[in-house]
Amino acid sequence: MIRSRRQSSPEIVASNTVPIRNLGVIGDRRTAAVLDRMGRILWYCPCRFDGPSLFAGLLDPEGGEWRIDMEGAAPGPRRYLDGSGMLETHLTGPEGNLVVLDWMTSGPQAPIGVLVREFGTAPAPVRVTLDPRPDYARRTATLSVEGDCAIIEGMRLYGSHPLRISDGTVVMDLPKGEAGWMILSDAPISRPNRATLDNWRGHTLGHWEGLDEAVNYEGVFADDLQRSLRAIRLCTHEESGATTAAVTTSLPEIAGGGRNWDYRYVWLRDAGMIVSALLRLCRKDSEGEQYLKFICRCSGTSENYPMAVFTDLDCETAPPETELPFEGWRGSRPVRIGNGAADQLQLDAYANVVLAAKLLYREGSSQGRAHWDVVADICDFLSRNWHEPDHGIWEETPPKPYVSGKVVAACALESAADYGSEAEAARWRKAAGEIRDWVARNGLTSVGAYAVYPGSDEVDVTAALFPVWDYCAADTPEMLATIEALERDWSPDGLLYHRRLECADGTEEGVFVAAGFWVAQYWVMRGDLDRAHAIIEAGIAQGNDLGLLSEEADPRSGEMLGNIPQSFAHAGMIGAVIDLNRALKARTRETQEKSNS
Repeated sequence: MIRSRRQSSPEIVASNTVPIRNLGVIGDRRTAAVLDRMGRILWYCPCRFDGPSLFAGLLDPEGGEWRIDMEGAAPGPRRYLDGSGMLETHLTGPEGNLVVLDWMTSGPQAPIGVLVREFGTAPAPVRVTLDPRPDYARRTATLSVEGDCAIIEGMRLYGSHPLRISDGTVVMDLPKGEAGWMILSDAPISRPNRATLDNWRGHTLGHWEGLDEAVNYEGVFADDLQRSLRAIRLCTHEESGATTAAVTTSLPEIAGGGRNWDYRYVWLRDAGMIVSALLRLCRKDSEGEQYLKFICRCSGTSENYPMAVFTDLDCETAPPETELPFEGWRGSRPVRIGNGAADQLQLDAYANVVLAAKLLYREGSSQGRAHWDVVADICDFLSRNWHEPDHGIWEETPPKPYVSGKVVAACALESAADYGSEAEAARWRKAAGEIRDWVARNGLTSVGAYAVYPGSDEVDVTAALFPVWDYCAADTPEMLATIEALERDWSPDGLLYHRRLECADGTEEGVFVAAGFWVAQYWVMRGDLDRAHAIIEAGIAQGNDLGLLSEEADPRSGEMLGNIPQSFAHAGMIGAVIDLNRALKARTRETQEKSNS
């Protein structure tokens, strides 16, 4: 790794110890940058989410960053601008506040691949330093200055004030009383000026506003729901329609531990929940349909199964895991890029693609049975292979006959049978019936709850989704016993939930944020809307001031854990809120009808 020659300031928190709660994200729906509350860009992969980083200070103090130095500065308030992905950060100082607006150009009338940093009038001298460490800090950056432009690894950096190269960094000084800007472009562009930036900003805001025009929601948690939709969009690759699990890698499930994974890829199992959120929330189904279209394009990416359970943004198999010699976030090692679980058998992942297709057929405006050949192939695969042990939703080894995978496979087969030919429907319903018989014989604990796998007396929070998937009613004896066990063994407070792991103690890591929203959906189906509301509220509280949710949270300290923003958690939140809102409206109508009768 390339080591820095600059002297660290004792007042500045080491970049790889910044609380995850302090992170914000900007993006152009192609890639994203991660900032802390001091306006430091600590993670940025130019061109695409899963590309090599230019800044990786989030994972190592020598990983590179783009920082703002103003004497006596402290973090102030911050917000996203007008519902967009443009982040405004206030730095407070003895002589006044510095306002920083960070954003990436978006929309057809703005250039592609431009990261913009705008600085309001400086209350004191400000120094902005870009410290590039390309390819995950495995190379020394090539820097040069050509006229008024700095060249960084072929990228163009312009500034409102003169740029200079100093000790492997690019520096711009902003005098007191003056405003300024810096832009970093993937490709050659003409030197911009203030009018150019104003034009780009307007088009970018317009692009985000255009996305919001499709939103159709009025009800509880409206602001929080909007924030979650923005988070999903910040994880979405607009050109392909794919949504990554998160924009970061190796932020840990346990601080200082080794469960640190690269989430910058596209998981099949996320498809059902994310497509459901987009279809039910938006008047237009194009975003959800584009995501499903991407998933179905990935057919053939596995030699053994219908497709790899996750892929990169090109529908190619994700690269194998590689460990980087980084310190890790708060010493959490190893730091990984790539992901080695792509060719696991995960029944729930394939089943969720089918459930996503069902939602498109039922709630979308798409004509006919889009991607039916892929959906039918998956169903045939599930009907032949449902009995095989798999790695489950938590991608554990060795494989086991996880009950949740069998259950969601049955639900997928039954839902697809409604759209298949007579022969297909008969074949898939027969397999689904066999699964139901197997679960009834083998899938229950000694007290009649849904077991993690045959022979286990433990339950997992995924079982809360069984009624949501339409496998059973919410008040069956099996579900009542399952929820009782979940509340007793896996919920520290009855509002947040740990997952049950085979290869580790799930209670040692944080609560799994998405899980609470699944349980909230269960309570909506049980009719206890107050309880569902409280669980949703507790889940939202695990996010930060920008409404971003990470994968997990420490229920004792409130610290956020895992990669950010976790699109799975945000989609779960949207699904739970929509279910609750529909139930509340239905209850209001019933009350009004009774009062009028």
